[in-house]
Amino acid sequence: MSIFRKFLLILPVSLIFAVTGWGQTAAFEGIVKGPDGKPMQGAQIKIERLDVKGNYPTKTDKKGHYFYGGLPLGTYKISVLVDGKDRDFRNNVHTKVNDTEDVSFDLAASGGGAPQADESGRALTAEQKAAIEKANKEQVAAMAKNKALNDAFNAGKTAAGANQWDGAIESFTKAGELDATQHVVWGNLADSYVSRSKATPAGREADLGKAAEAYQKAIAIKADDSAYHNNYALVLAQQKKFDEAQTELTKAAEIDPANAGKFYFNLGAVYVNTGNSDPAATAFKKAIDLDPNYAEAYYQYGLSLMGKATIENGKTTAPPGTSEAFQKYLELAPNGPNAETSKAMLASMGATVTTNFAQPKAPAQQKKKQ
Repeated sequence: MSIFRKFLLILPVSLIFAVTGWGQTAAFEGIVKGPDGKPMQGAQIKIERLDVKGNYPTKTDKKGHYFYGGLPLGTYKISVLVDGKDRDFRNNVHTKVNDTEDVSFDLAASGGGAPQADESGRALTAEQKAAIEKANKEQVAAMAKNKALNDAFNAGKTAAGANQWDGAIESFTKAGELDATQHVVWGNLADSYVSRSKATPAGREADLGKAAEAYQKAIAIKADDSAYHNNYALVLAQQKKFDEAQTELTKAAEIDPANAGKFYFNLGAVYVNTGNSDPAATAFKKAIDLDPNYAEAYYQYGLSLMGKATIENGKTTAPPGTSEAFQKYLELAPNGPNAETSKAMLASMGATVTTNFAQPKAPAQQKKKQ
């Protein structure tokens, strides 16, 4: 067996799971009107991140305006506090990439100020009091539900952090039952099923099926999240649903062009792991075009091209671009995990490492010449 055939059998290619957000940020701003309908100065604004822990307090200015920027993408609860007490809130507010979300409050309209008289000092009517009491009860009920949801979600995160996948799945499932509109709940539930499928192979197929269902629910709520499409595709690939996986990865690349190289790399890995070298080479080449510094994409592209190499009279002839791919990998990652393999591939083609990045030791050079 030739050396390049030997290395081509080292499968499967590892796929990269995406991370939601990719480090992008967003902001919140708004106007707070008090019980008298006028802008409220000095109202405390509490911004709490729900998908992971995070608190970002601020206050309104003399015009009742507040602003908080540089927030990581996620799901938030924004509350107004007066004299240290919650008066109103907006729950499950989703940030948008490089966007400022307007979240304003009118304590008179919401009943958050719980006024007992109007501006003239006249007592409220029975109907007005009843409306305020109803609004307050609804607010209490909403906050109780939100607490139960947060408790379940946080319990899931804690269990997942300890690799306790049964507990994580149980807690995230409970959170989904409390509020089925939270994409982060379904995303975390899917991740937990995927992790359990690796930890307990006996239930792998069932867990992958559950993970696929959870990702579908997350995507149904937030279809513009490239990470969900990517991670769902990786589950589909494990289920050998390769056409569907390709569709999802293509969607991820369309949604997030800045990181499309990673998604095309994953698409190439799907093809490699199913023995489809031609489309794999095309996908890896696309990843390189989109990210010229993507070392692993060069390496995998070189391997895909080596699949078309021929041997005549003991000489290996590879398609154009093969040696350049391995050379580029060595330039970008001279000490990378595939550096030695890349050198071996170049040697099998009779190619010489012409760049000066490897800096091999003299004894090693002399040994090769012998």
